[in-house]
Amino acid sequence: MNGAQPRVARGAARRIVRRVAWSFGLLTVSCGAAGVAHLAALRAAAQTPAAQTTLYRNGRIYTNIAAEPWAHAILVRGEEIIAVGEDDELSALADKNTQVVDLEQHFVMPGFNDAHVHIGAAGEGWLALRTVGVQSVAEMQKLVAQAVAGKKEGEWITGGGWDHTMWPEKKFPTRQQLDAVAPKNPVFLVHISGHVAVANSLALKLAGVTASTAEPSGGEIEKDSGGEPTGMLKEGSAMRLVEMKIPPATPEQRKKGIAIAFADLAKFGVTSAQDNSAWEDFEAYRALKGEGKLTVRITEWLPFQAPLERLEQMRRDGGTSDPWLRTGALKMVTDGALGSRTAAMLAPYSDDAKTSGILTLEPDKLTALAIERDKAGFQLNFHAIGDRANRISLDAFEAAAKANGPRDRRDRIEHAQVVAPEDFPRFARLQVIASMQPSHQTTDMRWAEQRIGAQRAKGAYAWATMQKFGVRLAFGTDYDVEPISPFRGLYACVTRELPGGGPPGGWEPQEKISLADCIRAYTSGSAYGEFMEGKKGELKAGEFADFVVLSADLTKIDPHEYTSTKVLRTVVGNRTVYQAQ
Repeated sequence: MNGAQPRVARGAARRIVRRVAWSFGLLTVSCGAAGVAHLAALRAAAQTPAAQTTLYRNGRIYTNIAAEPWAHAILVRGEEIIAVGEDDELSALADKNTQVVDLEQHFVMPGFNDAHVHIGAAGEGWLALRTVGVQSVAEMQKLVAQAVAGKKEGEWITGGGWDHTMWPEKKFPTRQQLDAVAPKNPVFLVHISGHVAVANSLALKLAGVTASTAEPSGGEIEKDSGGEPTGMLKEGSAMRLVEMKIPPATPEQRKKGIAIAFADLAKFGVTSAQDNSAWEDFEAYRALKGEGKLTVRITEWLPFQAPLERLEQMRRDGGTSDPWLRTGALKMVTDGALGSRTAAMLAPYSDDAKTSGILTLEPDKLTALAIERDKAGFQLNFHAIGDRANRISLDAFEAAAKANGPRDRRDRIEHAQVVAPEDFPRFARLQVIASMQPSHQTTDMRWAEQRIGAQRAKGAYAWATMQKFGVRLAFGTDYDVEPISPFRGLYACVTRELPGGGPPGGWEPQEKISLADCIRAYTSGSAYGEFMEGKKGELKAGEFADFVVLSADLTKIDPHEYTSTKVLRTVVGNRTVYQAQ
C-alpha cells in the first residue's frame, strides 16, 4: 500500500459484478452475452422485498482483496453484500426503493474484528473507579478518596487500570497506602494487565487473607519482610480470594456497563469482537440482542477449565451458528504478564533473578485437559505470554492433535509475546494461530527489554517473524487492558515506536509489518481465527456488510497520523451503529 489511487477499470468492475452474479446463481447466460443480463438479474435480486437494499456509492473503498483492492460502490441486500464495483454499474441497479448513501469520497474498509476483548470487564470498568493513566500512588489515592466520599461506610470500591511502570518508583502499591484514604471501605483495584490486583486491609480481612493463608495454586499472595500480606494478589487464583466477596452486579447494572462498552466499540469501528467474559455477560448480550441493542457481532469464549459437561451445555445453550452472537473457543490462561513478572519464562527475569514467572496449571494437567476438550471438538485458545508458557501451550496442542487425529483445529495462542527462536516454526507446523495485540508492544516497549534482556527481546512481539514462517496472525487489543482503538495497533505495526514517536526507526524494527498486512490481521485474519472467513474481513459478494468509513485514507497518510484518524460511520449488517456528529 503505497498511497497510489488506482481506479478500478470498467472491465475489472464488470468482472466483479459478473463474479457476484455467478456467486449468487443469478446468471443463466454465458459470460460473453452477460452485459445486460447480469445487470437485470442483479436488479431483480436487489428488489427482493424481504430485505432492504442499500447502495453505498462515491467512496474510496479498500476491499482487502489483493487482486482487486479498490472499488467505489457497494450494493447490499439485507445484511449481505451482493456487489462491489463502479458507481455507474451499481447505480444502475438502484430503484425508488433502494436507499442510497453518499460516501463523499471517504476511505472505506472492512470493519475491524478485534480478536481478543473483555467486554464484560470493560462494562464493569465504565461503572467502576477508573485508574487508567494515573502517574503515581498519590494520584491513585486521590481518586480512591473521592470514591470514598460518594460511598457509605462498608461499601466496596472496585475498579482498576493502574500501571505502576508509569510511576516514578515503579513499585506495586500496598494495602497501607489504600488504608490511608479508605480505612472503612473495602478496596480492590486491578492492574492494567488484569493479572495482579491490590486490596486494602479491610478487603483482605473480609476475604480471610492473613499471613497464614495458604498460597493458592497458580497464584501468589505477596508478603512483606515480616510475612504479612502487602495487599498485592498475583494471578487469578489469588485475586479470586477477594473477588468472591465483592457483591455481584445486578443484571441491569451489567447491561448498563456493557451498553457503554458497545458504544465504545462502535465509535472505533469494531464490527466484530471475540470475547472472553463471564457467562452472565453473555446472557446480558443475549438480552440486549433481544432489545435490538446488540451493535457488534460477538463470538464468546468459554472457560477451558470448567467441567466438560458444563462446556458442552454452554455450547448448546449459546449456539455456534448465529452470526451476531455465538459461542466459540475455550480460553485458558497459562501464565501471567510481563509487567508483573508473572509471565512464565524459560529462564529467570533479567531484572529479577529470583523469579521466572508463574504457570497457572501444571503442564501434565494442561495437556490432559487439552486432549479431552479437543476430542469433544472444541477450538483451544491459550493465553501465553512468556516463552515457557508458549512452549508448553504448543506441547499441549501437539499432544491433542497426536491423540485425536487430524482436523481443522485452528488452535490459537493469545498474545504470544515472547517466543523462543526454535518455537516459531512449531507455530507454523502445528498451524497454530498467533492472536496478538500490537498495541501491547507500544505500551510495553518502555520496560520490556529490562524484564527479559536484549537477546530474548529479539523474539518479542515478533509479527514479521511469525509471518516469515507462515503463521497466521489475528490481531486485537485485549480491551479493556488496552483502549479499543485499532488505530493504535496499526501505528504499532508500521512504526514500533512510542505514541509520541521514537526510538528512531522503532524498537526491534525488523519486526515491523506493512499496513496491508496489519489490516489483514485485524480483519480477515481475525475472521479466520473464528472460522468466519468468507463472511467477514473483506468487502465482496457474500460477506456481511460490515465496514467503516474513515476521516482519512490510511494508505496515503503518515503512520503517525493513524491514531488521530476518526471513524465517521460504522456499519454492521447494513445497519449504521455509529455516525460521527
